Amino acid sequence: MNRQALVIDDEPDILELLTMTLSDMSIDCVTAESLAQAHQALKQQKFDLCFTDMRLPDGNGLDFVKTIQKQWPELPVAVITAHGNVDLAVEALKSGAFDFVSKPLKLRMLRDLVTAALKLSPETPQLKERRSRDKLLGETDVMCSLRGKISKLARSQAPVYITGESGTGKELVARLIHELGVRGEQAFVPINCGAIPADLVESELFGHKKGAFTGAIADKQGLFQIADGGTLFLDEVADLPLMMQVKLLRAIQEKAIRPVGGHEEINVDVRILSATHKNLAKCVREGSFREDLFYRLNVIELTVPALRERQKDIPQLTTHILKQFAERHHHVQPAIAASAMQALQSYVFPGNVRELENILERALTWSDGTTIQADDLMLPEHQPATPTPTNEPTLSANIASTAVDLESKLEDQEKHLIMQALESTRWNKTAAAKKLGITFRALRYKLKKLELD
Repeated sequence: MNRQALVIDDEPDILELLTMTLSDMSIDCVTAESLAQAHQALKQQKFDLCFTDMRLPDGNGLDFVKTIQKQWPELPVAVITAHGNVDLAVEALKSGAFDFVSKPLKLRMLRDLVTAALKLSPETPQLKERRSRDKLLGETDVMCSLRGKISKLARSQAPVYITGESGTGKELVARLIHELGVRGEQAFVPINCGAIPADLVESELFGHKKGAFTGAIADKQGLFQIADGGTLFLDEVADLPLMMQVKLLRAIQEKAIRPVGGHEEINVDVRILSATHKNLAKCVREGSFREDLFYRLNVIELTVPALRERQKDIPQLTTHILKQFAERHHHVQPAIAASAMQALQSYVFPGNVRELENILERALTWSDGTTIQADDLMLPEHQPATPTPTNEPTLSANIASTAVDLESKLEDQEKHLIMQALESTRWNKTAAAKKLGITFRALRYKLKKLELD
């Protein structure tokens, strides 16, 4: 039996085009020229997909989308908007629309949208939340709420802006949104916008043609093309140069890109997820980030909580991290002393989960190999003050940066002490381990990590 689609529009040409396109995809259409007719059709049969115009004789499509979300939440709805009316499309996505198409309709984009919508899993948000529990750990209220939001966002194609301090796991959240959605079997392509030299950003995103600039010895695909059909994750998006922000906005709105040195546009079907630890609204006010791009990326905002906001999750996270380290290095998973666990739960973790991982990895090196004690954690004696909630998250960003600097300095110090011990024992590792007061296994692990072996 063919899939069923409900198409709502008062323009005969649009109804005919959609009906013909969907029929070619073996989808049967029921058409309606008003919301009244649409509601009548919904009472009479079940549909797999719905298209609705935004302006109808007896109401607007936005209200219809909200009604569908309440009464038929499993029915994907795509809205048809006038060309250039991005604000209305964004509002529809916020209200729960699966996606949108602009007039005049482009057949390729229309077919891509239909294909994606029909791939939607019948899983309930609750089932998706359970599936994500193994990857996004934590049973505190804030984490359960976060997983619930992720499961709902996975059913949409709306751009999501992920906020949170450094080290909270924003990329992990982005991956989950991708994996639980219709694009889960396609590519997930992350890019750190702040790590690419400004003069290479356009080439990285959009690709280039041979001879476009010095060093362009061959055609190269950009990340938009690599992510075609999947998801592009723009991490630290606030670091994009202003000129690139203009081109990124156009690529998102037109769903097409032009390689550097190219003359023709290439259609791309990519879902955009973005993140930054900066206050993007403040960047807009200061003029370093375009307001129109901000509103295009920030259709739905999702905040990842800091570790200090979910300290009850620390025991579960600690056990999981130690298990991962043990499996990776083929060691027996060590226990952790009660005093050590208490110390971890009392620490504010300016570097969040990433800092917890670094602390535990260092502790594994200095422990006796069976039980991690509080002293093995090497936590600072004087902790930084807990950052207070603010619209200006500069303090937390600076503290996180300080934590990273501390990790680097500790590694340098460890490397220096180990080299001294090895040189004084003529590289007798057993003797050097005794001199350092650690086990031979711990020394071997540390040599590998510091690339001294």
